[in-house]
Amino acid sequence: MFRIPKAVFLDRDGTLNQERHYLADPGKVVLFAGTVEALRGLQDLGFLLVLVTNQSGIGRGYYTLDDMHRVNARIAELLAIEGVFFAHIYFAPEAPDQPSRGRKPSPSFLFDARDELGVDLSRSYMIGDKMLDLECGWNAGVRRCLLVRTGYGQDVEQGGDARLAMATVVDGLPQAAEWIRNDGSL
Repeated sequence: MFRIPKAVFLDRDGTLNQERHYLADPGKVVLFAGTVEALRGLQDLGFLLVLVTNQSGIGRGYYTLDDMHRVNARIAELLAIEGVFFAHIYFAPEAPDQPSRGRKPSPSFLFDARDELGVDLSRSYMIGDKMLDLECGWNAGVRRCLLVRTGYGQDVEQGGDARLAMATVVDGLPQAAEWIRNDGSL
């Protein structure tokens, strides 16, 4: 029996790896503790792992597209060593004041994953450390959005946005993966 794929959409900086404020050097990539195991567990549950990242540093002129690709390649390399793979990496290089089709909170990249990878968004999740990440997931109609307290997440939580009642707030990616595993709708 064929089942439509489900995905976990993941923000990059502040969610998978330490926030470095416009990370452009692959040598400065530091994954949060438990990231590899959390992603492997989600992958083992049948989730496609899809990276969705705003990279406004490119549009602002702080680093190049090649710099971003090298950072993404370093993250993918660290994960692949442990058998964890992204089904796709979507990125928006535009600055916030520039027109952008995919810059979060736009759901366009999640719709692309639906169309290109066959993902069932209603069985999928979004994990990130900013309201833009959550809004992206809500705009796409994912099952649940999870805010991690890593990166900017703790500040977002303390900001008191009433919309956080529609999200699940957890300490980090390992706790997000555990929450998804226990969701019961898998």
